[in-house]
Amino acid sequence: MYGFLLTVLILDAVFLCVVILLQSGKGGGLAAMGGGAAATDGILGGRQATTVLTRATWTSGTIFMVLSLVLSIMSSRSAAPTSILRPDAPASAPAPVLPGLDDGAPAPAPGGAGGDAGGESGGNAGGESGGN
Repeated sequence: MYGFLLTVLILDAVFLCVVILLQSGKGGGLAAMGGGAAATDGILGGRQATTVLTRATWTSGTIFMVLSLVLSIMSSRSAAPTSILRPDAPASAPAPVLPGLDDGAPAPAPGGAGGDAGGESGGNAGGESGGN
């Protein structure tokens, strides 16, 4: 429904632009407001005949405003209020990265893990040097 109304609004906007551009100028404009009787003729003058283009402008303008109002109400009701806090945030902080360790290697335990880490690195170093 929203997509259909949005399409109608866009088509109405294009139609409104075409109808406005097809109208002829009434003459004067702001230049006639300098003074004299010509300025009051447009403001206080008698009622002019309504043309088809004028009636089409008023009708399409009214449709445009009503559709804009309906679409704004529809879009505001469809979006549920959300929290500014991220719901997918982790509950605990990530493990600290210690300097001097590889990215993939786990951090050594704070006790007797020094001997294990040394034995592993020594075995790797010996294997590499023996192969060369």
